[in-house]
Amino acid sequence: MLLASLRRIAVPLAVTRSIHRPLATAYVRNMSAPAIPKTHKVVQFEKTGGPEVNVLAEVPTPTPKPDEVLIKVEWTGANFIDNYRRSGLYTVPLPYVQGQDIVGKIVQLPTEKVDTPLGPLKIGQRVFSTAGHSFAEYAVAPAWQVAPVPDSVKAEDGVSLSTVTLTALTLLREAYPVQKGDYVLVRAAAGGVGLVLVQLAKAFGAHVVGTVSTAEKAQQAREAGADLVLLSTAPSEENVAKIVEWSEGKGVHGVYDGIGKDTWEEDFLVVRPKATIVTYGNASGPVPPFSPLKLTPKVLKVTRPSLFPFINTPEDFARYAREAVTLAEQGKVKFAVHKVYPFSAEGVKQSQIDISSRGTTGKLLIHVS
Repeated sequence: MLLASLRRIAVPLAVTRSIHRPLATAYVRNMSAPAIPKTHKVVQFEKTGGPEVNVLAEVPTPTPKPDEVLIKVEWTGANFIDNYRRSGLYTVPLPYVQGQDIVGKIVQLPTEKVDTPLGPLKIGQRVFSTAGHSFAEYAVAPAWQVAPVPDSVKAEDGVSLSTVTLTALTLLREAYPVQKGDYVLVRAAAGGVGLVLVQLAKAFGAHVVGTVSTAEKAQQAREAGADLVLLSTAPSEENVAKIVEWSEGKGVHGVYDGIGKDTWEEDFLVVRPKATIVTYGNASGPVPPFSPLKLTPKVLKVTRPSLFPFINTPEDFARYAREAVTLAEQGKVKFAVHKVYPFSAEGVKQSQIDISSRGTTGKLLIHVS
């Protein structure tokens, strides 16, 4: 059950003050840095294809640039974007080291003075980052693109503070800025991002309807706070009628849709005039091309956001990282874990098969070290 697996995160006052430090040097000199091996293990793909193209390789340990830190990775997690890159939907240089969420300890500091809004960094400090290439024993990240994981937070929960929570926050703050009293629809409401979207939308004062694929997932979405949960296996016309009736007979103000192709047409039926459709994922495939005239009858807005443009400056990354930690501290967001996978080609392969099945709930973690 979701409630059994969700854990409240409490951040001590001293840590909170550190996180909210306005602007400080990004590193603290420490002569007790651990020895760094010349090579390390990574999971990468050398050609595009299915999950089977993932391979374990030993490659040179990355050398950080003067403004970067080197992190010994402890935890990472599976994300849909890994599948998009591996399949060739998103083009990346080959060979490509998979993974997006970095959680681990700093083992090398920047060699030049770097300022960051999140305060000083030091050797041995546990941090989280969205810098990528995290299916690896070591990863580099710009000094401004790491955020401290407080001692009171389990290291594995830092994975959910990373891509999942930052994605949910940017969707709710910028893609469609949810307002108190809004009616919103969250697709895949029991998935990794979906569960956090439901919790945060409720925390921000919205009414939330979620769609899920099974009765078990429906219960988890309700426990996360959804006011109404519908099965996506029900006839589309029934779900459309229920969503419109529930939302004052007018339709929802916003849709947050990570499913893509399969729910695209239904999204246009459940929204009210002047609503926004946020299509942020391709779990069932990318949405089809469409004419702008499709937006005319209800004067709709459609946006296809990605996390990284929202957090591509030190100030933006720091702002959202602070808010993620603060919301966790206040108990407004809690994290569920679907399964922990080993750090191996087979472990990564299975995590990508499982996340693509649309049968998972919560975060899929990979334990690196």
